Amino acid sequence: MSLRTPSTALLVLGILLAGCSSPRQVSAPPRGGSALDRMERLTLAANRCWFKSGDPAFASYSLAPELSSFSGRPRFLLVPKGRPEAKPLLVVEGRNGSSSVDTYGPVMDTALGGRVGADIRRWNGGATGCSA
Repeated sequence: MSLRTPSTALLVLGILLAGCSSPRQVSAPPRGGSALDRMERLTLAANRCWFKSGDPAFASYSLAPELSSFSGRPRFLLVPKGRPEAKPLLVVEGRNGSSSVDTYGPVMDTALGGRVGADIRRWNGGATGCSA
């Protein structure tokens, strides 16, 4: 059989193209997605609800995302406004393989800590709004 005949060449080309265009099964991500997906959603919600809204409770802070993590623990930080190099006052951290999110730092020991914890739990549960 020679590829020099037009019908054979078309047949081979058709087989090759069919193999390239076959649909591939993509498994759905686990409920809640990866830690990175989860922390991206939480960071966007925190930025929108705490900072872009002009909430005075967060006026003295800045958001510092650290989502690129080789440790499998993407996170975002609250730092003093205008001092991104300062020690974090709040760490919100996800873990690969877990739907839990850890929150810790000095802010959690203030009156604002209760609100931060409630917001993070609500957003981690799938809510998108800024208030309970």
